[in-house]
Amino acid sequence: MLLHFDDERGLSRRIAKAAGVAAGAIARHRFPDGEVKLTLPGRLPRRVAILRSLDGPNEKLVELLLAAHAARELGARDLTLVAPYLAYMRQDRAFATGESVSQRHVGSFLAALFDRVITVDPHLHRVDRLDDVLPGAEAVALSAAPLIGRYLHAHGIEALLLGPDRESSQWVEAVARASGGECAVCRKERRGDRDVRIHLPQVTFAGRRVVIVDDVASTGRTLAAASQAALEAGAARVDVAVTHALFVDDATATLAAAGVQSVWSSDSIAHQTNVIGLARLLARPLR
Repeated sequence: MLLHFDDERGLSRRIAKAAGVAAGAIARHRFPDGEVKLTLPGRLPRRVAILRSLDGPNEKLVELLLAAHAARELGARDLTLVAPYLAYMRQDRAFATGESVSQRHVGSFLAALFDRVITVDPHLHRVDRLDDVLPGAEAVALSAAPLIGRYLHAHGIEALLLGPDRESSQWVEAVARASGGECAVCRKERRGDRDVRIHLPQVTFAGRRVVIVDDVASTGRTLAAASQAALEAGAARVDVAVTHALFVDDATATLAAAGVQSVWSSDSIAHQTNVIGLARLLARPLR
């Protein structure tokens, strides 16, 4: 059975249908002081998966703590977390004395609750494998990049595929293989959470359509800086394709102001830009 919360009912039903499993709901009640009470189906099969994409992660991690323990009390012996977006992956080392390495701690927390974790395009920098983040649990890292590439190809979008920074190279290269397009990667200089400078690669931009490809769009500042740089270099049009559409605060407006024409994202996080469905991709390891 695939369990879901009320805000992810649609994606859960699509995954369950593709995987050939039943879908069940987890009901939430919020008390006046902010605590939550969860109610799961009264009887559960031996194998259970819980769908929870971890955008806005802090409250959701508490929900997973309660849901995982309740599921095991109700009969689940094999428990899987399906987290299309996996949060807390960026802080993979301590850059100053006393800093908490959130990737390590959240990974250990999830590994203690679940037998396996299925996710899409985890934001790993200095850690090569998701297995190293989830000690003792099975880690399944899928990628939406081929789906993005096939979407571009199916819609006849011929463009220079541009990665905004070195970390994006793995995704932009995979999109290029699936779409048959040319790709290049920028160099990013970060001065703060919302202050970045982009240095373009040595390729021709004049008169060309550009699609900026990345795994996560959060504040949108990196993508906006890349768009502005490409347009200043003569690009005819700039679009954006991302796996995880976080788009916090004024990110969408920031991209539009930077000259981005269209934004395409997967439905790992519900957003108005979703055009690429992940249900079949996520259903494969469940099958």
